[in-house]
Amino acid sequence: MTNTLTTAPLPALLERLFAQAASATSPALASMSQEERERLMLSKTGYVELYSRLKDLWLPVSRDTGTLLYMLARSTRARSIVEFGTSFGISTLHLAAALRDNGGGRLITSEFEPSKVAKAREHLTEGGLIDLVEIREGDALHTLAAGLPDSVDLLLLDGAKALYRDVLALLEGRLRPGALVIADNADHSPEYLAYVRAPGSGFLSVPFAGDVEVSLKLG
Repeated sequence: MTNTLTTAPLPALLERLFAQAASATSPALASMSQEERERLMLSKTGYVELYSRLKDLWLPVSRDTGTLLYMLARSTRARSIVEFGTSFGISTLHLAAALRDNGGGRLITSEFEPSKVAKAREHLTEGGLIDLVEIREGDALHTLAAGLPDSVDLLLLDGAKALYRDVLALLEGRLRPGALVIADNADHSPEYLAYVRAPGSGFLSVPFAGDVEVSLKLG
């Protein structure tokens, strides 16, 4: 069975990117109090300021979460994936690798920071996966509001936490029965967690590894 995730050039590329992410620093973050960061993170308007100030930070998924994304996309034979929050493309590489091994497909991902879009495109090109990915630059509430597949197999939420519920609302009607929604750092989005965990929401949802929420779209 083909495994793009463990075949050159992807392992060396991911190793380098994870190392760069771990060593990245942000003067803006150092000057920001914890209270201010929490306030901006939970604000439906302040997130633009927060993530603009933190544009030098990679904010990637963990190595284990990246592997989990690949496994979930492979096991569900996903062909249509949407991602909120490209950043430098680490999670995108894992998902695109799964698409390659599933026989192809399309990954639509959204990122509002132009410098990150450029770097993500470089990394996906280096990994030989750019042909599977469409990167939409701008606010996801606009970029993911139209032009999506009628049926989506997997949704990754890994952008501004305050928008998780809003982005899900854009995609919910397109999620096929059995589709998966993975929300990274979901503990920072109480509104989202309350929704997907509520009886009658149409989802079966469970926390994974403390900071990832995995939700199944019911029939």
